Amino acid sequence: MSRRVVRQSKFRHVFGQAVRNDQCYDDIRVSRVTWDSSFCAVNPKFVAIIIDASGGGAFLVLPLNKTGRIDKAYPTVCGHTGPVLDIDWCPHNDHVIASGSEDCTVMVWQIPENGLDAALSEPVVVLEGHSKRVGIVSWHPTARNVLLSAGCDNQVVIWNVGTGEAMISLDDMHPDVIFSVSWSRNGSLLCTACKDKKVRIIDPRKKKIVAEKDKAHEGARPMRAIFLADGNIFTTGFSRMSERQLALWKSDNLNEPICVQEMDTSNGVLLPFYDPDTNIVYLCGKGDSSIRYFEITDEAPFVHYLNTFSTKEPQRGMGYMPKRGLDVNKCEIARFYKLHERKCEPIIMTVPRKSDLFQDDLYPDTAGPDPALEAEEWFAGKNGGPILISLKHGYVSTKNRDLKVVKTNILESKPVTKADSIPTIPTIQKHASPQSTVKIEDKLEEVLREFKSLRDRVILQDRRIARLEEQVAKVAM
Repeated sequence: MSRRVVRQSKFRHVFGQAVRNDQCYDDIRVSRVTWDSSFCAVNPKFVAIIIDASGGGAFLVLPLNKTGRIDKAYPTVCGHTGPVLDIDWCPHNDHVIASGSEDCTVMVWQIPENGLDAALSEPVVVLEGHSKRVGIVSWHPTARNVLLSAGCDNQVVIWNVGTGEAMISLDDMHPDVIFSVSWSRNGSLLCTACKDKKVRIIDPRKKKIVAEKDKAHEGARPMRAIFLADGNIFTTGFSRMSERQLALWKSDNLNEPICVQEMDTSNGVLLPFYDPDTNIVYLCGKGDSSIRYFEITDEAPFVHYLNTFSTKEPQRGMGYMPKRGLDVNKCEIARFYKLHERKCEPIIMTVPRKSDLFQDDLYPDTAGPDPALEAEEWFAGKNGGPILISLKHGYVSTKNRDLKVVKTNILESKPVTKADSIPTIPTIQKHASPQSTVKIEDKLEEVLREFKSLRDRVILQDRRIARLEEQVAKVAM
């Protein structure tokens, strides 16, 4: 008789926990729009939530520490004339967010350092090019100021936000509504799921379909498709009998899936959230009251069920915190912001460990906020993987640059004369002394060291204050 051996994994005991009521965001009128987006976007500084708004579309932007009841008069971002359908924080600037709306426009906003103190109705740039509502917005993972939008006009547009121009338009590849768009790890390819039941891998700069799979999931309800770190594709959808499915595909051969698993017969669309550092996929079904998580490995059955986190309330949407916003001291490997009908509830996923030391195996170097490329370099054909940072001492943000949009002047595009084309930068560099450059670098390093030690001291004091407050609360009781 063969004994079944339990698969070894450090994520088998991932433990999910909802925060206390006083750490939730209460009295928020979450959007009721019938669109399968997550309605929530999070970064290490802010949580943004699409809300019900009369006379147009709006979303809230709250600093993470602004918990408790949110006043009805709290300022919103309210420049759209139709309901907002999707929002996405820029991965390279924690103060910049893009929104897509039923009014057929994409708007990019700059949020002030400490959040909003008045309603924000003036975007940094308005991107106009879609003829129907815009349901998907997604920033490029490694190139600065490159933004993708997809609309119900069945076209995908890639913008250079720095100039406010539509650089690439993919308008003849999808015959029906696009359900999801995902960038590859270095942003060289796109993966789309469409209402025609096809999953397509597209090279956007060459405007060609690299591979496609017809009837990736046979059901008629919406699919989702995302790129994994190794280039494979993970999809969620429905079978012909309306059972929810997940599947894994090789991107260079979409003929047969690596594996397909059937889950249940609920009709909520499964939103996948993927952590490339740990290779865990979290599935949050709209209308479900649970988050299922799976580990993806090279061993059969390839997609390994880990566990389910369940609550009583169904979820209207879900936000997912980037890795650099997590608390490494608590062994936190994921944080979700679950939208209820009237509130937003953070849910923390941790891997219990006895040691207080930094857990290298849980926190490999992760994608940092610095872009690998400028927009012009990416549009010119260059690729770059994410610039990785270590989370060992926690993540310290550097000063974010304001987003500047430069509209090109057609009158200035005159032919260049020989005199104009002589570069002046090298001549300036000749006179720059190498010693002065070294001195500046040394000073900069010294300042950064001081800044880091100050920051560590503040964190220690914060913890001490929290402990003292807990003790005082216990004595008061």
